[in-house]
Amino acid sequence: MPSPSVVETTRLTLRPPTTGDRDDWVRLHRDPRTYWHAPHAMSQSDDDAADFLDRSLAHWDERGFGFWVAQDRGTGDVVGVCGLKVIEDVFLNLYYRLTHDSLGRGLGREMSRASVAYAVEWLPRLPVRALVKEVNAPSVATALGTGLERAGTRVLHDDLPDEPPSTVFEAPIIEAATSFDATTHEEVLDLWMRTNEAGGAVGFLPGAPRVRVEAALNASEERMAEGSRVAVVQRSAADGALLGLAFLAEAGGRLQAHERWVYTVMTEPSRRGQNLGRILMAGTHRVAREAGVEILTLGVRSGMGTTAFYEACGYRESGRILGGIRVEDGDDRDNITMTRRLDGRTLTPDPRG
Repeated sequence: MPSPSVVETTRLTLRPPTTGDRDDWVRLHRDPRTYWHAPHAMSQSDDDAADFLDRSLAHWDERGFGFWVAQDRGTGDVVGVCGLKVIEDVFLNLYYRLTHDSLGRGLGREMSRASVAYAVEWLPRLPVRALVKEVNAPSVATALGTGLERAGTRVLHDDLPDEPPSTVFEAPIIEAATSFDATTHEEVLDLWMRTNEAGGAVGFLPGAPRVRVEAALNASEERMAEGSRVAVVQRSAADGALLGLAFLAEAGGRLQAHERWVYTVMTEPSRRGQNLGRILMAGTHRVAREAGVEILTLGVRSGMGTTAFYEACGYRESGRILGGIRVEDGDDRDNITMTRRLDGRTLTPDPRG
């Protein structure tokens, strides 16, 4: 299915720009208060800013994606611009800029996180990068909070002669794997153990012996060898470290060939709150969609705070066994099933009952 042109976050609607946005676009890119770190990078005239809008519109016409106008869902006010642009057919450049009055509310992080997840799920398989001056501490914090890591430097075409280069921040790499070599096996096992000890709901409780966790990993690898399970692996673009993992498993026989279950979703516990889970799920959706999968289903344990996360990833509750998970005596949790369609169709009950 084609990528959606409009994205909604908790507080924002991200939509393609139009010629009717010219005044807001010019004001945003001509406000020296938001270019304090690099005044020379600001559009030097209203015409220059308008030309920037025209180039952005042309990118949408040519590529089918680009920079969005970010609007407050409650008021409809334009609060900024964000999105992605192809640079030299080599990488996707993440851009985010807020109006001065919208600073300090976490909106930059909200729209940049959505932009990166969108790129991983829908856009050409190119590295996702943000080019940021280290002096711009708020923008650096946004890049890091979006899940990007420092991965080098780059001199920009409009840099001043004595200006330090921009830091390249790059999103994690997502790959599908049908087997693990010995090194990856140990990396996955280590991540699984760290996730257990951090309280993650990945099949075990804190303190589970390594041998038990490895037995579960071995069972998953056997399913991978049989062709009924695929691993979605998330690695750092900076050093290749394993940052996350999920398994896609066949749901059953011929009648469920269009469905997969998502199991054992885990990300590096030391980097929680940095958008890695959202990026991993976006990559999982891409891998599944490219395999022709139409429906994804996963299980959630109540009381973990993960239901809202999966809802933000497009999942909806499709079943619940009250008290179906017994963590320990006196601590029964609901076993919640959540489902998402990948084909653009609305998830609705069969009226035939």
